[in-house]
Amino acid sequence: MTELAYLADMDAAYTRQFVAKVVALPPGGVVLDRTFFYPAGGGQQADHGVLTPRSGPPYTVVDVTKSGPNAIHRVRRPTTPAGPALQSGDMVEGSLDWDRRHRHMRLHTGQHLLSALIFERTGVRTREANMFGSGGTVDLERPLPADIRPEALATEANAILAEGRRVSIRYLSREAWENSPTPRSGLVALPRHVDPVRIVEIEGLDACPCGGTHVRSTREVGEIALDAPVPLALGAVRVPFRLLEASPPTRPG
Repeated sequence: MTELAYLADMDAAYTRQFVAKVVALPPGGVVLDRTFFYPAGGGQQADHGVLTPRSGPPYTVVDVTKSGPNAIHRVRRPTTPAGPALQSGDMVEGSLDWDRRHRHMRLHTGQHLLSALIFERTGVRTREANMFGSGGTVDLERPLPADIRPEALATEANAILAEGRRVSIRYLSREAWENSPTPRSGLVALPRHVDPVRIVEIEGLDACPCGGTHVRSTREVGEIALDAPVPLALGAVRVPFRLLEASPPTRPG
């Protein structure tokens, strides 16, 4: 079983390097006893980076996926210089592609804020969200009211982002979450096995179950822009958004 160490608290998402033990070597992959690499899921893409053994050249991590209780690091083996193949029990140093990880953190936090703002202003909830590159999409259960323009939503979202509201993580029992009176901006049902529930909270705006990585402050997201909504089947609508700064506005330690 892989310990998903990035889940522990807000600071864990900022870990760039760590040491772990190889516990399994499925074809084309490496399973560690613990990892800070995020496996693709929940609309967030996987982290990339390298795994470097104590002797020999690094293995490039090109994808990370979940398989039951394990996170499988899909790797490209080094070709030159040649080195001994990894074996179970070997210790490796994991190094994340920080620019990619931090961009995902900014995007995911921005998506939470956007979904919460839309719900607060209109009562329209998010069915699904996906993030890729420097942008993403929020799929809503129904169209926005005619008087709610994407440009106005972006302006309001950016004002909140600039306030630097605190983003935090807390855990609740499944029973406490199910009985919570907190209005919910999302429609995605929690899997049955999730208990306790990891809550990502934007101060004064949103509390949402989530296993993704996020920034500590809304200011760290930078500014976002919204593009024209796209109609979907069954009356749903997709709202595309994107970061206006391709590189991080800050470089946290």
